[in-house]
This record gives sequence, structure tokens and C-alpha cells, in this order.
Amino acid sequence: MAPMLDCRQVALDAELDDSTQQTLAEVARAASNLGAAVLMQHYGRLSSIESKGRVGDLVTNADVAAEKVVLDYLREHTPTISILAEESGSSGTPGSLCWCVDPLDGTTNFAHGYPFFATSVGLIWKGKPLLGSVAVPFLNETYWCSPNQGSFVNDAPIQVSDCSSLQDSLLVTGFAYDRHERIDNNYAEFCWLTHRCRGVRRGGAAAVDLAFVATGRLDGYWERGLAPWDLAAGAALVACAGGCVGDYKDSAFAVQEGRILATSPGLHLPLKQELSRVTALEPKLYGV
Repeated sequence: MAPMLDCRQVALDAELDDSTQQTLAEVARAASNLGAAVLMQHYGRLSSIESKGRVGDLVTNADVAAEKVVLDYLREHTPTISILAEESGSSGTPGSLCWCVDPLDGTTNFAHGYPFFATSVGLIWKGKPLLGSVAVPFLNETYWCSPNQGSFVNDAPIQVSDCSSLQDSLLVTGFAYDRHERIDNNYAEFCWLTHRCRGVRRGGAAAVDLAFVATGRLDGYWERGLAPWDLAAGAALVACAGGCVGDYKDSAFAVQEGRILATSPGLHLPLKQELSRVTALEPKLYGV
């Protein structure tokens, strides 16, 4: 079995002492809160909604405005760390440390007035999540973490659930934008696991899903087809909250791969085993 994400080891490999970790976590928290505040200024009063070219893949004026505020803050406080942002791409001098920014995770939700969205700011080192923050403004909750401190919601410490039974678990997943073009689209996994647990939720914002796993509201999350900015902060939150974060195809976890299995410790192997049993559905079964 591939090793689970260990943010403490990532911090050691990156040679970041406790003080630096704390400072960077505070930067991530402040940046995500700034972005979330901008989102709430636009919530319910959007002036622009555009498609990026794929069905359901949207960008709004709120995404752009929030990203600018977040990036301005990161560049001011950590000018030597490069940035990978959803809307504007890569910037800064390439290096081992990189901020991954999703100014509005859950854009489709936001565009429809559905209050499940967040600003996510995660720090990776050589592709491995290290720390980060996910601000969920409609709930007035900011989830943040660092390896030397653990995971928190606002100022309260959090940890993953102790669930170890699949039939007792509440799971969450999602469907990538390319689901219309691929047989490997997670439909079969969703159906299979819906009949083997208490329920499977689909929130539509990966960073929020992962934050809810970190705080024990949900017991496990799997998905494919994600981007680094979807995963960086949320994966670190789960790992720093005592959870297991890996690739459900049995490879070492890295944000560039886009696959994630994030669970309570006792649920990781049972969920991974069930995922390995699933075969893709024929397109004709869902009307294609």
C-alpha cells in the first residue's frame, strides 16, 4: 500500500521550522478569509457568469475579484513563494513551495445561489500538501491547519471521525467536469457505495467536502479529475486532523494526479477495497 500523506514529514523535508509553519498557516488563513469576504459581497448579485468551454465549468466576476485579493495578499506577505491559481495560472519564481489558490470552489453552486462554496488556499512542497485554509463564508467557518499545530475550525481544534465501518459511514464525492466525455466518470462508484453505507453526499465543492471530513461531519471522500487548487488545502486539513489521505488507485498521493481518498483511519482500507471492485457503467445506462 502506498504511504499516506504525512504533513509533518513534508514540513521536515521542506526544512520549515515550527515558527515558519505557524506564520505560513496564518498567511493562508488570512488570505482565504479575504477571498471569502469578497465572495459574500457578490453573493446573490453577480454581474457576469461565463463558461470556460466545458459543460458546467463556469467562471464569474466573483471568482476573478476574490482571486485578485488573495493573490495580492500572498505576494505581499510571501513574495518568494510561487502561486498556482485557478483563474490566472502560475506566477512568481518557480520553486519547491507553491501556493495553490481556488478563489471560489463551488462556482456552479455560487452562481445558482446555493450556499456551499469556499475560498481555498493551500501550500504544497514538491506536489505534496503541507498546510492551508478553507474559508466557508456562508457558515462563518474557516478551516485551517499546520503540521505542528493540527487542524482547526476558527479557533477550535478538530479531528476526523472514528468511523471504521463502511455500513455506518456517511461519505461524499463529486463528478469531474469531463464526466460527459469519459467512461471513468465516478457514476458506478457512486451507485456501488450508495448501497453500502448510510449515504453518499455530493456537495459540489471539493475543498468544503474535505474540510467536513477533517471535522468529522463526513467519514470519507473520494473523487477523481480534480485540480491541485481543489486538493491542496483540503488534503492537508484531513491529514493534520488525523485522517488518511491517499490515492484510491494505490499510488502515492500528489495533487497533480487529481485522485484522492480521504477518510478516518479505520475506514481507509474498507473504502479502498470497495472502490477496487467497481467497474465503469456503460454509457447507454445513463442515456449516452
